[in-house]
Amino acid sequence: MSEARTPNRCRIVLIAPPTQPGDAERIEAALSGGDVASLIIPGYDADESVFQARAEQLTSLAQAKGVAVLVAGEPRVAARVQADGVHIEAPKAELAEIIAKHQVRMMVGCGGVKTRDDALELGETQPDYIFFGRFGYDTKPEPHSRNLALATWWAEMIQIPCIVLAGSEIHSVVDVAKTGAEFVALGNAVFAAGREPAAMVAEANALLDAHAPALEGAG
Repeated sequence: MSEARTPNRCRIVLIAPPTQPGDAERIEAALSGGDVASLIIPGYDADESVFQARAEQLTSLAQAKGVAVLVAGEPRVAARVQADGVHIEAPKAELAEIIAKHQVRMMVGCGGVKTRDDALELGETQPDYIFFGRFGYDTKPEPHSRNLALATWWAEMIQIPCIVLAGSEIHSVVDVAKTGAEFVALGNAVFAAGREPAAMVAEANALLDAHAPALEGAG
């Protein structure tokens, strides 16, 4: 949901890195590198007050660039900082309760999926998206083969959008896009030490422009 025309293909979701000096500036640079659909902010086990302060800063920064923000794990924090949504990893009953309570005001997406059965069970609650992968596990160049297989199956069967975690190298966005997934999540590929976040996002968008198939029914 950046200011440029929304492309009709797999789009980028950024995963905010763990807190470190200068990370807000690096995130802002990434958001300036080209089309980004959304930013997910994990808590990384931070104290709630610390997490809320960081979420507030990053939400303001991202929304100013037209990028939607999802706060991971904490609906209360998401509401307080006026984020666009919340990302939940929880059993079906808990997820359903959160959706019933919060989805009228914000997006509710879900993760924690390891199998097709997990995906179908959580999908019955009608989240706004389902996430294949785990924050911080993008340590190898390629996406996890299980996540690619789940995304290919899901995209063919289910209308609920999916986000798939890429690998640690930017070229891995192509493998994700070819599954038919609506979104590719980038963490280490953009924010690892020595990377230039804006250049990485620009490269990812160029690869998606060149290789990602058009999405059926997308605008």
